[in-house]
Amino acid sequence: MHDTLFQPLTLGAIEAKNRIFMAPLTRGRSTLPGSIPNEMMATYYRQRAGAGLIISEATGISVEGLGWPAAPGAWSEKHAEGWKLTTEAVHAEGGKIVMQLWHMGRLVHPDFLDGKPGVSASATTAPDHAHTPTGRKPHEQARALEKDEIARVVEDYANAARHAKAAGFDGVQLHGANGYLVDQFLRDSTNLREDEYGGSPENRTRFMREVLEGLIDVWGADRVGIRLSPNGETQGCDDSDPAATFGAAARVCEELGIAFVELREPGPEGTFGSTDVPKQSPLIRTLYTGPLVLNSDYTAEEAVADVDAGKCDAVSFGRPYISNPDLAERIRQGAHWNPNKDVPKSWYLPGPEGYIDYPTLEEERESENAA
Repeated sequence: MHDTLFQPLTLGAIEAKNRIFMAPLTRGRSTLPGSIPNEMMATYYRQRAGAGLIISEATGISVEGLGWPAAPGAWSEKHAEGWKLTTEAVHAEGGKIVMQLWHMGRLVHPDFLDGKPGVSASATTAPDHAHTPTGRKPHEQARALEKDEIARVVEDYANAARHAKAAGFDGVQLHGANGYLVDQFLRDSTNLREDEYGGSPENRTRFMREVLEGLIDVWGADRVGIRLSPNGETQGCDDSDPAATFGAAARVCEELGIAFVELREPGPEGTFGSTDVPKQSPLIRTLYTGPLVLNSDYTAEEAVADVDAGKCDAVSFGRPYISNPDLAERIRQGAHWNPNKDVPKSWYLPGPEGYIDYPTLEEERESENAA
């Protein structure tokens, strides 16, 4: 009954062997200091190479843009060398992997920046707390990027994309979701600018467009994707007219001809954010004609139904992939999924616990037979 999900899918120049993608998941296992990817991370991704496409955990494009303890970076040759361990491991298992490029904007606490404020579209403050090396602290007000600084940030994205290429990735995905820098420019609650980067939806997509163009210069449009979260508030980032804003964003993606668009769209009972704001994927589907990937609390049956109905071309699974490294095979066999509830403490712990120690279905059966 799940055959639909095991049909191959072409995303630009990337050939996915199935339509079960691994969504980006911050896990905080890189080596400090320096946020360097390591062998343990390579093992983690190798275990999950049965996905049609792995989208890597969010990866910092610069020191300025990375505000999560032990999340990996991509701004230097050392990062590229560290990431090679992962890409080689995934490719050896027949998998495909793209790097998600991340600038957290106003969500970078000054503790990561020698006391300097983070940067954003405008001088705003995120709600709640930041995870810092010395514990949770309230967010502080970011400063607005000066107009002449924006080109530097765009170049930081391109520089990280070059390191992703050197590391052997199959492409890159721009993190444009979840209240981070690109999202801060897109939405009118956080973009209060009065220059050509603010105001109308078309102006607010300008930064996203320029970053995508920078990535395309490095990779070609057929190996560049984007992740958006078009419905509802996320980390204090919201929009008064999501249809207008994300319709404009979809048009940019269509004009540039990028390889795929992924949407995180929680519903009223979402497990990571919930909202009554209508999903924008039906609108985006009419404006962007490339492969559309949907995400948020899917079951295998729901994924089949939405692909069969033409609502999307693939579905990305996040937290189920934490505790089910062979999720695609479990779906193929109609087998159970190991639950990932009530264990958030293991999501970000240093070390292998709750990271690379989850069994595959085959290992579970071997253990049962041995008992």
